[in-house]
Amino acid sequence: MTDKKPQVSRFVLDNGLIVLLKEVHTAPVISWWMLYRAGSRNETTGKTGISHWVEHMLFKGTDRFPAGTVDSLIERVGGVWNAQTSYDYTAFFETMPAEHIELALAIEADRMTNARFDPQEVEKERTVIISERQGSENSPTFWLYEETRALAFRVHPYHHPIIGDMADLHTITRDDLYQHYRTYYNPNNAVAVAVGDFETETMLRLVESHFGHIPPGPQPPPVTRAEPPQYGERTVRVEREGNAAYVFVGYRAPAATDPDWFKLALVDSVLAGASAPGGNGIGNRTSRLYKALVETELASSVSGGLYPSVDPYLFSIMVTVRDGRQPEEVQAALDAEIERVAAGEIGEAELDKARKQARALFAYGTERVTGQAFWLAFTENLSSYTWYENYLDHLAAVTLEDVRQAARQYLRRSQRTVGWFIPVQGAVQEGQAR
Repeated sequence: MTDKKPQVSRFVLDNGLIVLLKEVHTAPVISWWMLYRAGSRNETTGKTGISHWVEHMLFKGTDRFPAGTVDSLIERVGGVWNAQTSYDYTAFFETMPAEHIELALAIEADRMTNARFDPQEVEKERTVIISERQGSENSPTFWLYEETRALAFRVHPYHHPIIGDMADLHTITRDDLYQHYRTYYNPNNAVAVAVGDFETETMLRLVESHFGHIPPGPQPPPVTRAEPPQYGERTVRVEREGNAAYVFVGYRAPAATDPDWFKLALVDSVLAGASAPGGNGIGNRTSRLYKALVETELASSVSGGLYPSVDPYLFSIMVTVRDGRQPEEVQAALDAEIERVAAGEIGEAELDKARKQARALFAYGTERVTGQAFWLAFTENLSSYTWYENYLDHLAAVTLEDVRQAARQYLRRSQRTVGWFIPVQGAVQEGQAR
């Protein structure tokens, strides 16, 4: 006998706000998420990083909740809150004792309309965000990933880093930020999610009371710059100060709404171990690339990733070259293993193991109400929350022949971008084509 899965109730308010409610009565806790369809995908050259910056500004207070007061209000009742900006969205959340959840709704409704964008705070945050980027620049993988992604996407705005280009961080104005806020941070461009210990009708009334009166904003401009087909392998060599060499490979991958995405997700699990946004908790020591690269002492680590994206993105592999070995050796061994998989050398037992790992990672990421609420918001932004609800069924439906077909189709050299990070001593040098 199986437990009945809690159902999700979906509503759309008159102002366009999508509301997803899921009752989970295992603990007196509720997680509340507000996701806006505004990420680096929605940015243009000259204003890269603006979504992430607006995220920061929405923590700078309103007339009702001045800066600093929300931290103490939430801590006082034993809650947590935070936010994140990614390629396809910006999201804010509070996870709190159920009896205090109306505070979270009040905070989010207020900053949806009343964020101040005080000019002095804008300048303070400019310094903070520039420092954040400079901190990231201390990592060789930041430079490698930025160069390879920029080469992989010449047209589509996935070309842009989420943190933004340094040139834009110096020139974006307060008016730019406020215009972005007023364009994208509106109920008709948002998904609200509550998961936890509540009654659906009561929660819906609360949501309507806090958000129903907010007028819809303008229709945000669509993203129309589709990436054109790729006709050959692209390569880049980054030479900067560092302590280790790295090899990065990014293969063109389908959008999350493409049925092939789930096939490629299991290819990812076979090659490098299962991956999911925000998910971790299982190792990849039994994966093919770990055995081929780490156990042979060519590399000190290897990881893979397939991000569920609104538009076609990348299936990526990152390898840390072991001290004393060369990127050429690692690349050769990596390519040999990938070519074996692309040639169909995958067995049923290996696929079963990969599927179990992918299921386990998904389970780790959705154990708590915060993870469940995130996934509902995240996947409603992709297409529908049912993507999350049916995730395991989609994985179970993938056959061995599906995985072999996906490996043949997507693991082609002509459809990838390869980047090497070469550590050098002394002056920093610019990335060069290899």
